[in-house]
Amino acid sequence: MNATGSGIEPIGQLAERLPVFVVTGFLGSGKTTLLNHLLRQPDMDRTAVVVNEFGAVGLDHRLIATASEDLVVLDGGCVCCSLRGDLITTLRNLFLRRVRMEVPEFERVCIETTGLADPAPILHTLLADPLVNARYRLQTVIALVDAVAGESQLHQFPEAVKQAAMADRLVVTKTDLAGSGQVTRLMNALRRVNPGAALLVADHGSISAQRLLEGGLYDGARKRADVQAWLGGDHGASRESGHGVRSFSIDVACPVEAEVLSGALQALVREYGNELLRLKGIVAVRGEAGPVVVHAVQHLLHAPLALTDPAPDLPVGKLVFIVRDLSEAAVRRGLEDAGLAIRNFRLM
Repeated sequence: MNATGSGIEPIGQLAERLPVFVVTGFLGSGKTTLLNHLLRQPDMDRTAVVVNEFGAVGLDHRLIATASEDLVVLDGGCVCCSLRGDLITTLRNLFLRRVRMEVPEFERVCIETTGLADPAPILHTLLADPLVNARYRLQTVIALVDAVAGESQLHQFPEAVKQAAMADRLVVTKTDLAGSGQVTRLMNALRRVNPGAALLVADHGSISAQRLLEGGLYDGARKRADVQAWLGGDHGASRESGHGVRSFSIDVACPVEAEVLSGALQALVREYGNELLRLKGIVAVRGEAGPVVVHAVQHLLHAPLALTDPAPDLPVGKLVFIVRDLSEAAVRRGLEDAGLAIRNFRLM
């Protein structure tokens, strides 16, 4: 198979290779929520999930905090491993562990990209590298788009455009939080970016696995010309936004009062929503039996999620930010002015 996904292979050889599904989407689009729903469906038993890092909200409604480990076996015969280095090495080692029966005999692989990822290098590797192609085949590329923030992200970030343009399935999320006009404008924009992709809507992050993953092999030859160029190795580095985007973490003293936490986060998204690409954190709240997850995307602050079965070594009290043209000092001042006690201030 060539780098654009065309070509004919013997049926036996094709059947022996494991299908790979790539789930991409901009920051806060709901990739992990979607995977949580998918992995609970019988059709998704025996799936290996490759994620970029541990420490964010993990699979199976848990926070995966085992940063010292590179692989976690989940319920239902699923495997989760961390992409810590080269994708080729990660997939090779995962397959070897399957052969050695060190992990359940998974039948498919799902790769979850980071929200700022350009998917082109990943897809190029899956299509063109002979070591990967010997054991895997690229099946479907799924791009999630946030109904609330998606339209502005398509205008502001080349990564968001690439994620949508290269997909077979476009899944619009958070429609319950958006107005009908927002959803209509977004869908029209997505049809302009990628008229050949199936356009689906997730219901609170849930969608049928069969509906999402059905169809033939990924065919780059049917994509528009710039997508074919990206798949062939021209990743368009000059178009990457990157500038001004940074990440840092701030520790808050716990437990916190629920009203103080809510007020501080609401003030933050009001003041800095345009620059706040993503906030996610784990906080101990006074009166709650266990830690809660808080997260926000630009001006949208989600309701806290209580963890009923948390991992033992969660980084409780840590807020992680991904921002654009916004300093850690400004965020810290905003939280403190709203009454939140900060334990540290460390530029990263």
